[in-house]
Amino acid sequence: MIIEPRLVKLTTRTEVDVRRTIPHAKLRRIGAWVFVDHFGPTEQVDGMTVAAHPHTGLQTVTWLLDGLIDHRDSLGTAQNVTPGSLNLMTAGSGVSHSERSLPGPAALHAVQLWIALPEAVRSMRPTFEHIEAVPTAAFGDHVAQVFIGQWGTVASPATVYSPLVGAEVSVGTSGSIPLNPAWEYGVLNINGSMSANGDDVPPSALWFSPVGATELDLTGSGVAIVIGGEPFLEQIVMWWNFIARSHEEIEEMRMDWNLHTYPSIADRVGGWIPAPEMPKVTLTAR
Repeated sequence: MIIEPRLVKLTTRTEVDVRRTIPHAKLRRIGAWVFVDHFGPTEQVDGMTVAAHPHTGLQTVTWLLDGLIDHRDSLGTAQNVTPGSLNLMTAGSGVSHSERSLPGPAALHAVQLWIALPEAVRSMRPTFEHIEAVPTAAFGDHVAQVFIGQWGTVASPATVYSPLVGAEVSVGTSGSIPLNPAWEYGVLNINGSMSANGDDVPPSALWFSPVGATELDLTGSGVAIVIGGEPFLEQIVMWWNFIARSHEEIEEMRMDWNLHTYPSIADRVGGWIPAPEMPKVTLTAR
């Protein structure tokens, strides 16, 4: 299956467009991966400015291909992320953060991914991890920077709570990449011309492989983001920046944020993004 991206405006304070593939009507998740955004490469004219906003029940994964981003959060974190390093924020019971691109690099190019937290830990105390350099695995001519989980003989030190993998893959001329047949996988074409197991993957599109595949045959050139995981069987309600289990929980999370119950953030962005109005229908778990 090929999922074509849809354009989404990042915020009203920036001209950066995001190409979003998950969630999609045909594909809600890959393992516990429930959100895939790809933005850039964008010239650093206005850059990216995202004011304080909340998250609950999930982990945010920020992976940068070009540029420099300043992350600030309600835990007191102030951390830049650069290409090849990982910012992982576990929202748990609730955290807020802001992000802005910094001057210096000419371009901004990144992916942001969300991981749904399982029931046992979804209300945990929020945490933040920064990993300066992730391990690298080679599969023939393909080279993978493994930022989440284990692939081949290498494992990322990032803390996750479901069986998952996430990697940036420089596509070589040959080489088969092993897959876990009990997992499902996705390949996001960041740039270049490539195919996955014989299917052409257009730029910014996502190729999906259900449970059962034992290898990934990538051919062509360019860079891909590969994500995979054991099917996540819990039903969730995902609305705005929240992941919950019921409509009522979402209403409570929205109210908590709009009533300013979160700690303030010391940043240079200023302001905050209020939660939008709830839809006129009851949100149901899927």
